[in-house]
Amino acid sequence: MNARPLDLSRLKVFPLADRRSLTTADGVLLDPDVPPKPVPDAVAAHVVECAARIRRARETGAGVMLIYGAHLLRNGAATILGRMTRDGWITHLATNGAGTIHDWEYAWLGRSTESVRENVPTGTFGSWDETGRYIHLALIAAGLHGEGYGAGLGRMIAEDGVELPSVAELEEALRGEPRHPLAPARADALRAILAHDLPTGRVAVEHRWKHASILAQAFQNNTPTTIHPGIGYDIIANHPIFNGAVIGRAAEHDFHLFGGAVETLDGGVVLSVGSAIMGPQVFEKSLSCVNNLRLQDDRPIVADHSIYVVDVQDGGGWDWSTGEPPKTSPAYYLRFCKSYARMGGTMRYLQCDNAAFLHNLYRLVVA
Repeated sequence: MNARPLDLSRLKVFPLADRRSLTTADGVLLDPDVPPKPVPDAVAAHVVECAARIRRARETGAGVMLIYGAHLLRNGAATILGRMTRDGWITHLATNGAGTIHDWEYAWLGRSTESVRENVPTGTFGSWDETGRYIHLALIAAGLHGEGYGAGLGRMIAEDGVELPSVAELEEALRGEPRHPLAPARADALRAILAHDLPTGRVAVEHRWKHASILAQAFQNNTPTTIHPGIGYDIIANHPIFNGAVIGRAAEHDFHLFGGAVETLDGGVVLSVGSAIMGPQVFEKSLSCVNNLRLQDDRPIVADHSIYVVDVQDGGGWDWSTGEPPKTSPAYYLRFCKSYARMGGTMRYLQCDNAAFLHNLYRLVVA
């Protein structure tokens, strides 16, 4: 049998406020000024070491990258990251598509997270109108300005809306400048406006919980933030407005920007917190690109960087400070450890609650 593509334009979507959300922004946010939850004794010394290396990196002008999974946001770390980006302790943030979805839902509705088990059988999992519609709106507007996913969505949350040109303006631009670098973005914007009856001009989207948004705070603090989604990975695909070109254009921009951050890592620090797939996969490709360009310019490859990988899994029972395990070890197949262990510099794996790690790290860095 020959499978036929689904007609996603027929998807029925529902108001986000009608969804049973499992977490609230006010319920998860951590107070940076209260004593943090303790970390395991085996981890504590490494957190102290990590804080010292971050301070040294910033003193020498080296970069500090935080690559995080969605659970760091869901565990309430937005306020802590707001402080760390504001004060320059973190110079680049990166997350996956899920990290942006929870971020936007907290900022707009004050709650997020749904039951996959309950909602997939009813066809409602991810089928929430405002989430898909407004995130696409942010990315459409970002494309028209040559911005990426992180800046585009962060801007919409921080500024409570976006600007979209009129149909006439887009048509005139496409006719007059068909070879302009922004022509594809203009064409996608025109298509979306006409197909989905999108408003133009100033489109107000109020975000009453923007203090719960990592993206908004990073945007306000001028901290570059990159998003690395997968097509079909995220619930914004479960919407008639879904446009892989819009998402891909924004993600392409952000991969370039991520590489710019990797370029700053001589003597710098990489924190990969709760990102088992996206983080190691994107980092290894980007580091290879940076080294490729450096070698063409007769420059040494990235060196003297420190990598701290944080997750709740046990690391396969392997001491990753000793190097990579043999293929006969189950630990060899832990991608979030193995990939980073191959990236040069010094790598440490810390089995720890991600929010507890970050909270303790913050208190040590500012001490």
